[in-house]
Amino acid sequence: GATFLAFSVPSSAARMPKVKKVKAKKVAPAPFKAQSKSSKKTNPLIEKRPKNFSVGGDIQPKRDLSRFVVWPKYIRLQRQKKTLLKRLKVPPVINQFTQTLDRGTAKQLFKLAHKYRPETKAEKKIRLKEAAQKKSDGKEQGAGKKPVVLKYGINHVTSLIEQKKAQLVMIAHDVDPIEIVIWMPALCRKMGVPYCIVKGKARLGKLVHKKTATAVAIVGVKSEDKSSLNNIAESCKTNFNDRGDEIRKHWGGGVMGAKTNARVARQERIRAREQAQRMG
Repeated sequence: GATFLAFSVPSSAARMPKVKKVKAKKVAPAPFKAQSKSSKKTNPLIEKRPKNFSVGGDIQPKRDLSRFVVWPKYIRLQRQKKTLLKRLKVPPVINQFTQTLDRGTAKQLFKLAHKYRPETKAEKKIRLKEAAQKKSDGKEQGAGKKPVVLKYGINHVTSLIEQKKAQLVMIAHDVDPIEIVIWMPALCRKMGVPYCIVKGKARLGKLVHKKTATAVAIVGVKSEDKSSLNNIAESCKTNFNDRGDEIRKHWGGGVMGAKTNARVARQERIRAREQAQRMG
């Protein structure tokens, strides 16, 4: 009979190697893009010139460098003295020099005093020259009336107060040492001479052509200025002479700094809290 050969034909699955399915990795989404700001319309005529503050570049802007300044010794002493006078208790006799004449009255007073400034050295030289010329020409005249001018100098003003010739005395508030004028208000009150404490020994000095003046006295004025002087003198008498008892009782100073005030306030709060806990 017939012979049959059997061949086993491999399937396609048997022929192909098995391939593992790899899951594709998900890529992270792109971060949120900030919406671009709408570009401002620039004027083509104006050129942008950014400043360069590096070495050799543009000049640095001005800054407040006062904190870093090594101040001269006299300035440091002034500031330390001012702070000390605030902190320490100041006796009434010294503290009275912090209470000065009000601005309006002071303006009127200085306006009046300016009319009676004494002559300068140059004016005196011209006057003596003219007098000498008249004498040489044989036209010598007798001595006329004394000019009505302001009187200054601590000894001169003191003698005028003692003789009750002074009609109004102006004392500077910033005399150093203060002992030079510390007794003058008491003397003015005793002799019944109107006085006032004004700001600035330099301001008083200007009236008499000096750098500074501790005290200036008005001895007399012209008839047209008498009413003005009387009004100012009355005001000064009310504010200074008649307030002698009040001035004697009023101490100054004792004003603490911000740090001390904060510390004291904190201590007070703690004390109040402890007291509240104790009570209830």
